[in-house]
Amino acid sequence: MSEMKKVSRRHVIRLGWAGVVFGMTGATKSWGRSWLMPTPAEVEGPFYPVADQLDKDADMTRVAGRSGVAKGEAIVIEGVVTDVSGKPVTDVVLDVWQANAAGRYNHPRDPNPALRDPDFQGWAVIRGDAKGHYHFTTIKPGAYPATKAWMRPPHIHFKISGRGFQTLITQMYFPHEPLNKVDLLLRSKSAQQQSAMIARAEGKHGNLTVYVYNIVLTP
Repeated sequence: MSEMKKVSRRHVIRLGWAGVVFGMTGATKSWGRSWLMPTPAEVEGPFYPVADQLDKDADMTRVAGRSGVAKGEAIVIEGVVTDVSGKPVTDVVLDVWQANAAGRYNHPRDPNPALRDPDFQGWAVIRGDAKGHYHFTTIKPGAYPATKAWMRPPHIHFKISGRGFQTLITQMYFPHEPLNKVDLLLRSKSAQQQSAMIARAEGKHGNLTVYVYNIVLTP
């Protein structure tokens, strides 16, 4: 097992329940002061993987059977999945896919002329634990042109499923990205919704930046 696969659960615990769950956003008036705002939904996009692959584990920086490491900045994404009351959603399944460091998806219809990275897994299907925690290691994705006039900021796609909850499709964005301010999808959301969709940089795990992205599901 690679060192990048050994992401410490201790870091999640160290963040504290209040910081991990309740620090992401306040509740909207429609949900009442004691409830968390559900994570906003977003379009799936055209590049959800169409070809199955054997390696879909929680380390996207390596591909099983290859000795290379994905190009780009390796990072850790972690967080907790809860319901609107803050109760952890147990045994949640997170289906995660993204572009590589050059902004190219492992998808046959991606028109981006950037090269694919054969050492980048690009897709992971992982489970949260009994306390709703999840984590994975990946590469910070690159921006890419959606159209001639629209450059999409770095983002990661999530499809989250939990028993008794609606399946949520959303996108996680990175803080302090200039393209966030002009992205057609992100800027269509309210300021509060945007805040809920942008991860927080929360220190380091070894030499890897850790981004915390908490998710709130609805029944």
